[in-house]
Parts: sequence; structure tokens; C-alpha cells
Amino acid sequence: MMPSNSYRFYAGEGPVVAVALHSGHVVRSDLKSHFNLSNSERLREEDPHTDILTAIVPARIVVRKSRFEVDLNRERSLAVYRTPEDAWGLKVWKEKPDEEEVEKSLAIYDKFYADSKVFLKGIILKYGYVVVFDIHSYNHMREGPHAEPADPAANPDVNLGTENLNRDVWGQVVDGLAEDLRSFEYPGGQLIVGENIRFKGGHYSRWIEQQFGDQSCAIAVEFKKIFMDEWTHEYDPVKVSALFNALNYALPAVLIHSNNIAVERAGVLK
Repeated sequence: MMPSNSYRFYAGEGPVVAVALHSGHVVRSDLKSHFNLSNSERLREEDPHTDILTAIVPARIVVRKSRFEVDLNRERSLAVYRTPEDAWGLKVWKEKPDEEEVEKSLAIYDKFYADSKVFLKGIILKYGYVVVFDIHSYNHMREGPHAEPADPAANPDVNLGTENLNRDVWGQVVDGLAEDLRSFEYPGGQLIVGENIRFKGGHYSRWIEQQFGDQSCAIAVEFKKIFMDEWTHEYDPVKVSALFNALNYALPAVLIHSNNIAVERAGVLK
């Protein structure tokens, strides 16, 4: 049995699953002294507080492990950062971990993907399909806490990564999600929502499509860190609550569109 501090699957009713792959900060105790990065430096590249947003649905997956021990949104060969090139130029380790240590981390990776397959397959067997919100966050103040934020045109408040799904099948779900997020009254003004502008979707959503094809609709939902200070890691509970409510506001249309698509496909496939 994998240690409980690695990740947790929450079973619940409904065909929508919310996932927080990078919300975790936990690393193995025997690795801590090997890190060259401080806790704060690691937190900047993690997605703290995204686990809160997964609670919009009963069926969810929350990862407690830090991506700096094992990145579950990358191919297996790249899941452990070995060089600065693997980690945005950051020198992660004082000395690179030996292969025995790497294999311990990759054992978590293998178990997570095996468990994901069982979990998602069970939902598909019950409902005929699964919609996955692969929830992340990203930085937009990389030049410093008092510098100008990154260009909003290239850094939308919400970036929907859809490259790994079949838009011919699931386009209505994507369009409905984007429309509802834009129309939600977020504090300070409506959310700017883009598709495949900043991110197109990572390995996890690609793996889901490879495993389940058009029975799955995996959308990478990337929130710009407008709900927190990305340098101090403090979050604004009002803004986090608003993003939660925005996703919740969009959920009914997602369910209606996806159910209609599933019924239509079932008729075509008979």
C-alpha cells in the first residue's frame, strides 16, 4: 500500500472528476536534505490551494506529493527532475539523487497511474463517459513581487488546455465551460478565459485520452495566480471562494452538454 501522504482518490457520484496534480508540497524525509531549493522556491512552482477547488464535485483526486519529488503530469522518463533544464532552469538538487532514490519516487508514479486507470474506468462503466477537470495554477509575476505582471493577452485568468481531447466530440462542453466562466461575476471584473494560449494540457490529460479515447473529456483548467500572492504564497479566501463558485456555476451546463453527447454517441454506436 502506498503511503497515505502521496495522493488520495475520493469516490463519489457523478461523471465529473476534479484533479489537483500539483497542489502537494510533501517530500520524502530522506530527500529533504538533498534539495537545493527552499520551501518557498518549491511552492512558487507548485499549485498551492488548487485542492480546494476540486471540492466542486464528489469524485476527485488530490495529490499531496510535491512535483519536485515526482511530477505526475509528465511522462515517466521526465517525472523526476534531474537537471535544471527539467525544472525551468532551477537547480533542484545539491547533488542529483541516485537511481535507487529515483525509483522510489517512480514507484509512486506507477501506482498513481494504475490507480487512476481503475478509478476513471469505474466512472466510465457507470456513466458511459468521464469529464476530468485537471486543475492547475500558474505564475504571472515572475519578474518580482513589485514588477509589472505578465501581458494579460498572453496570460488569461483562466486557460483551458484542450489539445488532448477530441474537440469534434466534446467541443460543446469546452465552449459552454468557457462561456459560463466568462459570464461569472468575479471580484474586480469578469474572468478573461482563453483556450490553449498559455498551456495546452499536460501528460495526464493526454494519457486519459490515450486510455479512454472519446469516452473521456480531459480539460486542463489553469488559473492564473490572481487569487494569491505567488511570492508569499498567501491566498485571498474571497477570491478562492469566487473561483470555486465560478466552476460550480459552470458545472450544470457541463453536465447537460456531456450527457447529451454521451446519449447521442450511444445511439450512433448501436
